[in-house]
Amino acid sequence: MNTEEIIEQIDAEISKLQQAKGLLLGTDSPIKRSPGRPKKKATVARILAVKPAKHGLSPEGRARLVAAVKARWAKAKKAKKSAAKKTTTKKPAKKAMKAAPRKAAKVVANGKVSKTQAPVAAAKA
Repeated sequence: MNTEEIIEQIDAEISKLQQAKGLLLGTDSPIKRSPGRPKKKATVARILAVKPAKHGLSPEGRARLVAAVKARWAKAKKAKKSAAKKTTTKKPAKKAMKAAPRKAAKVVANGKVSKTQAPVAAAKA
């Protein structure tokens, strides 16, 4: 047996297996592959149709969680009130405000406009 005969036998075996698979899945045609993501098969759809039961909280467990959350928020609210009382008793001293910086004045000399700092003596007068 040479290599070509072995390959022909393997191809024949593959085609037989594809036909058997088609019969089991309900399609008579051999499986055709198209480019891209494979399409859903009927068996996959049946598996996905069966949804597992959800695991939820029991009413007692939910009540415990609600109580714990309420206690947490009450503790935070109490801490916020005590912090507010501490800050209202101590008032920080006000800082002295600094004078605003002077804007540059436009000085026209010989028809030319240039920006220079305004003279201090003129600003005080």
